Amino acid sequence: MTASNSPIRCLLYPSLGEIREHVRVELFARALSERMGRPVVMSMAPTYEFLEAELAAGRVEMAWGTAEQCNAFEPQARAVLRAVRSGSWHYHSAFICRADAPLTLETLSGKRVAWVAPRSTGGHLLPVRHLESLGLRPDTLFSEQRFLGTYRKALDAVLRGESDLCALFSNHSDAHAMRATLTSYLGADAPRLMPFLFTISTLADGLILTKRLPEADAQALISVLTRMNTDGAGLEMLMGPFRVEGFVRSPGPGAPVSSPRPSSGAEYLAGELDAEGRCLRLWSPSGRAFGLDVRGGEGRKLEEVLGTAASKPLMSLLQAVLRGGSDGRLEYRLNVNGDERVYAAEITPCAPSPEDTGVRLGLLVRDVSGLRALEDPLYRLASFPLLHPEPLLELGMDGELRYANPATHAAFQDLVEKGPEHPLVHAALTWAWRGSPPGEPAPTVHLDGRYWELTVAQLWDPPGLRVFARDVTLRKQMEARLFQADRLSALGSLAAAVGHEMNNPLAFVLANLSFIREEMDRLKQPLLDGEPVPRADLEDMLEALGETVEGATRLKHIVQDLRTLSRKPPEHRARVAVQPVLENALKLLRGELQHRARLERDFHDMPTVDADEARLTQLFLNLLLNALQQMDTQDSAHNVLRVAAYTSEDGEVVVEVQDSGKGLSQDALAHIFEPFATARPNSTGLGLSVSHTIVTGLGGTLRAESREGRGTLLTVTLPAAVPVAESLRAC
Repeated sequence: MTASNSPIRCLLYPSLGEIREHVRVELFARALSERMGRPVVMSMAPTYEFLEAELAAGRVEMAWGTAEQCNAFEPQARAVLRAVRSGSWHYHSAFICRADAPLTLETLSGKRVAWVAPRSTGGHLLPVRHLESLGLRPDTLFSEQRFLGTYRKALDAVLRGESDLCALFSNHSDAHAMRATLTSYLGADAPRLMPFLFTISTLADGLILTKRLPEADAQALISVLTRMNTDGAGLEMLMGPFRVEGFVRSPGPGAPVSSPRPSSGAEYLAGELDAEGRCLRLWSPSGRAFGLDVRGGEGRKLEEVLGTAASKPLMSLLQAVLRGGSDGRLEYRLNVNGDERVYAAEITPCAPSPEDTGVRLGLLVRDVSGLRALEDPLYRLASFPLLHPEPLLELGMDGELRYANPATHAAFQDLVEKGPEHPLVHAALTWAWRGSPPGEPAPTVHLDGRYWELTVAQLWDPPGLRVFARDVTLRKQMEARLFQADRLSALGSLAAAVGHEMNNPLAFVLANLSFIREEMDRLKQPLLDGEPVPRADLEDMLEALGETVEGATRLKHIVQDLRTLSRKPPEHRARVAVQPVLENALKLLRGELQHRARLERDFHDMPTVDADEARLTQLFLNLLLNALQQMDTQDSAHNVLRVAAYTSEDGEVVVEVQDSGKGLSQDALAHIFEPFATARPNSTGLGLSVSHTIVTGLGGTLRAESREGRGTLLTVTLPAAVPVAESLRAC
């Protein structure tokens, strides 16, 4: 393979949150695309198993894998780039508990644990292996084990008291260093949790570059990714979705534990200070900050360690925190080795402990230069919901409104008042509860004379729905005109056949009425005079009246069938049995069938469908008329129209209409469902196009197969109606 401009597909495992990390993923993809000169598209795998299946099948160029997945796929990959955190491409797992309910290894028995996922290394496999190495079996040790899907959900479960402990990946086996990781997940709630046990280390997770990726692109990616945070660009925050500071090419599963490597890019500094600004603890993953070596800074004042320029803003922040007694944050610029950098600093009062002799303050300083350089695209992404011209809202799975942009409130002014009872919210929830398959048309809501087409996306962390509402009123009006034009066309095509069908009963109705009138005129005077009338004459008149009633009834049924086709469909669908509708369509075409083909039918039991009877009649008439018109009347003795209806293995309704006509060329077959595409003179070319729209509008499919000289097969597949129990439950 050679390099190309087609997108590089990267699949991520599903342990990320829903909002912040996804924005960072988009930023990371943009940065890679700019550096590669080729689009990089990132998507989230629904499960760890799905990611492995895609890797095994060779359907992705790149994937973010767990440590185990990297080890498993490394032999057949072009390269594996391990994540570097705090200067190391190995990591530990930390057992986390609540600070107000501390645990030890000896007190784990009977506790409840929240794991991330069965195949999560830091969130399950590594801590389980550690416990087993100590002779402890999780199945008997814990009273409850749950898999929650993401690190954040596991941490939240411990915070809420639903679980007693969880596991979180840890760059170093150091409780102080864990503060930054917990803060990145929980913000102000981070001090409520604490690590109490660390496992041995393992090679880190990372990016798997598969052999689907051309060698030239693989080498370019390796160069970009391994230099991304060590070339002075300061893009640590850009790689936030992975919580890494860089990548290194994998040394192999058997490599020894790495030691921290120096980093000249983005950095952060963590520590504890006293009220005078003296460093009680000071730590940096690279050992450097502000271009200076900060190792051995304990016991020294901040100014001595960092210099006047770097420490002055921090000391001002420290004094403000001491005066106010609460957290303080500050962002400032500093010239470091001739390069202007941007730093974000945070100082937080620490909870007092019995051994404290004075005030302790936590310090965290981060280099956010790379993030500030990306503010414009970040703000564009963040402002999308606010500035999106059409309604956009986010819902909880119970219908609770979490967010709605201004366009939503302008279009649906009663949304907040009605809440989950609002038709738009109800339609979105019903759509999600049904578990509609991919490709099924979006639901449409009719409100105050306007039609809104909904696009519903599932959110996982926290669970919810993101709903886009698009005003499709003009499109619906155009579709209605198109349907009407097709309906009139179909009625015109039916005129001859129906005329013949009506002429037969009408002829003998008129003949019988004329006979009865003549007989009544002949027998009128004898009846008035009270003379006896021959019994045979009365029986002939009664028989003629019976035939007349029968003929009139046939005419009535024909008119009813035509009214079914021509009437305006209702606003809401109903549960419709397919076979009677199909039978009615065949009855309408009975006269045409007699002159063109022999009918073969193969009907089996079928479930009902959610549809409109008029639209279904129009659909089947279009398909049957199309099939009949493909067959010449000169060959009527040999022509066959086959109509089959049955239930598929998936429980869907299938209707097949097959003719023995001329068939279609491959070029004509490719355009068969396009409006006005027809090979027949005096045809509007709307029938199959409208039929396709009707079927897809019902969530089904319409397929065509044809070969010249062999006829054409049209197959309709419609989803079965939702069972009543499910409908009630959805409401």
